[in-house]
Amino acid sequence: MEDPARLAALETLRAVRQRDAYANLVLPQMLRDRRITGRDAALATELTYGAARARGLLDAVIEACSDRPLSEVDGSALDALRLGAYQLLRTRIPSHAAVASTVDLVRAELGSGIAGFVNAVLRRVAEQDEAAWVDELAPDPDTDPIGNLAFTHAHPRWIAQAFAEALGSREEPLKRALEADDARPAVHLVARPGEVSADELAAITGGDVAPYSPYGVHLEAGAGDPGDLEPVRERLANVQDEGSQLCALALTRAPLEGTDDRWLDLCAGPGGKAALLAALVGLEGGELIAVEKAPHRAELVRKITTGLPVTVEVADGRETDFLEGAFDRVLVDAPCTGLGALRRRPEARWRRQPADVGTLTKLQRELLTEALRLVRPGGVVAYVVCSPHLSETVGVVTDVAKRTGAELLDTRELFPGVPDLGEGPHVQLWPHLHGTDAMFCVVLRRPV
Repeated sequence: MEDPARLAALETLRAVRQRDAYANLVLPQMLRDRRITGRDAALATELTYGAARARGLLDAVIEACSDRPLSEVDGSALDALRLGAYQLLRTRIPSHAAVASTVDLVRAELGSGIAGFVNAVLRRVAEQDEAAWVDELAPDPDTDPIGNLAFTHAHPRWIAQAFAEALGSREEPLKRALEADDARPAVHLVARPGEVSADELAAITGGDVAPYSPYGVHLEAGAGDPGDLEPVRERLANVQDEGSQLCALALTRAPLEGTDDRWLDLCAGPGGKAALLAALVGLEGGELIAVEKAPHRAELVRKITTGLPVTVEVADGRETDFLEGAFDRVLVDAPCTGLGALRRRPEARWRRQPADVGTLTKLQRELLTEALRLVRPGGVVAYVVCSPHLSETVGVVTDVAKRTGAELLDTRELFPGVPDLGEGPHVQLWPHLHGTDAMFCVVLRRPV
């Protein structure tokens, strides 16, 4: 009997493993192409994202139940083992159904020999629940509390360490942050200013008005492909995390004397923040210049900003042709590790490496320095990264401000109504505190 949901999940996991694909791009397209809808689509999504997110924990359990190291297990069989183990440990699917359905997939593709191996491993996995496996395999919480929490909540230890340093805690706050990061997030929409209100968008979509962004709407996780929603198709709304909305809005809320009609998005792809900024500056008769280095991402910016006062330039944000001081407000939504959006990019936590940080912080410093050159004296720059890693956040900003003399504004004042913003002057959002991605934002003013 064909099992379209599990087959789609298995093939997506394979694409992630074999060609470094992104599950949140591969799976929706596969569901559309195969016309998988309703409960089957929901199951495929849960199994794919769940297995990708929990890979480290699943691999530890699988290896404990196998007679060989994972490096000697056929890659396709390992994908199936992860899919089966996730069903056994983190869903309410009956054990016999989880095992049998996985074994059937393997037998159809790889033959009875490997299917027998997968069957034996999964039966051992099913002997204990997740909590019991964690007790058996996780580092000792007394001697390695961060390692224990990282294992328990399916994060690489170095990422849990980065969270702990940003939070200033290895205990309950870290536990809550990792728990929230390990959960499937709600879908966030942003209403296009001047076209539709958040109240109207919520009514149309059946969602809830967001707690902090005046343009935000939340939909339940598993509500289907948001790209199929009529307001999104009609360009009345976009899919965008509420934290991203708040960071873009912070740039627009910073007080400014003098001209205020020429804005720049220095790292615009894929265009979500550019669309929001362009709609807002357009209401006042201004324009946005959006810069994106990669041509295919620049095309995404053009598509998402159709009908808005935007000029898209394909260029490296560090090497543009713009005159010094040409802009009133500049957004630097810098390339980063993305550690703040791991819940939305399930495989990313296992793909990123500590060595990535150094390369990115160099780029971030260069982009922020250039942004401060391009903004006029007295103008403002918002530095935003979707990461709480201190090297990418406070480290970059402190270094650039010291070298350029830029003034750090108390950015907390630009997030009205948002609680738990810490000591400032920057803002660090968190999934467990704000229901957003872990976005970092600070607004700087160029000296007059």
